Amino acid sequence: MQIGPYTLRNNLVVAPMAGVTDRPFRQLCKQLGAGMAVSEMVSSNSLLWGSEKTRRRANHDGETEPKSVQIAGADPAMMAEAARYNVANGAQIIDINMGCPAKKVCNVMAGSALLQDEPLVARILNAVVKAVDVPVTLKIRTGWDRTHKNGVAVARLAEDCGVRALAVHGRTRADAYQGEAEYDTIRAIKQAINIPVIANGDIDSPEKAKQVLDATGADALMIGRAAQGRPWIFREIEHYLGTGTKLPEPSPQEIRATLLGHLDNLYQFYGPHLGVRIARKHISWYSKGLVGGAVFRHAVNRVETVAEQLGLIQDFFDGQDTHLSRVHAAAHLVLAA
Repeated sequence: MQIGPYTLRNNLVVAPMAGVTDRPFRQLCKQLGAGMAVSEMVSSNSLLWGSEKTRRRANHDGETEPKSVQIAGADPAMMAEAARYNVANGAQIIDINMGCPAKKVCNVMAGSALLQDEPLVARILNAVVKAVDVPVTLKIRTGWDRTHKNGVAVARLAEDCGVRALAVHGRTRADAYQGEAEYDTIRAIKQAINIPVIANGDIDSPEKAKQVLDATGADALMIGRAAQGRPWIFREIEHYLGTGTKLPEPSPQEIRATLLGHLDNLYQFYGPHLGVRIARKHISWYSKGLVGGAVFRHAVNRVETVAEQLGLIQDFFDGQDTHLSRVHAAAHLVLAA
């Protein structure tokens, strides 16, 4: 997969997710098989550039290239300025958000709300592409609502404006994250333009990844929610697409090791106080489907220190080992009988 001068190791991309795709998460996903990861959305409002939260969102120190920063806004001049600012601070790809369905974003005519105004879309894209000398990519949805699916028209606009790759979530803004993603519109977009198309939406397994690639003809896949607590999904999909066989599920011990490495990076990145709070949602995701997960999540959300958090994790995963030992022992007795 090629975006401008950058050749990705594969065609798997981590979707930008507010509050999730910080630097520790992006680094982990790349280590576990993702070819690229896009940062959390950064507002184009220059008043926010100096905030600690915004600086963290655009922090790519030590991260594997290419470093892609997503910006959002509705004013072409401000978006161009935001692009220049982020490139000056290390961004190697600028991604434009026209896909976010959140009300607080759409209410200021940013994110997917922009799909209602194609002339404004063109002005923003032209302004940003002309403002920087790095590749500009775009994330959209299939349209504003199901009666206004203008994804193909917006895709053509993007290509005409010089956008170098296009990610498409297979839902409209009105759909939010409800129902099932559809891929017919993504296929129509792929057939209408010549730049790389990245399919996004409900890709939650290696089999689904292949199905979406086959259904859309897309050049790449973008995976978001399915990677929460399962960053190894990129490794699993890469292996399946390459060999047609599935990797075994990670053991509880491997999940523990991955989680602890992730938390160590979170504590270093945010500091211990904020790091413990940020870690809670990740711990919750990692523990889903494991024995005693609900009780564990309730407990871990109540502690305030790194030591307490790590202690609960150690006890929880020790319990997983004990449970597996009992299951194996019972299975052995059944076979012996």
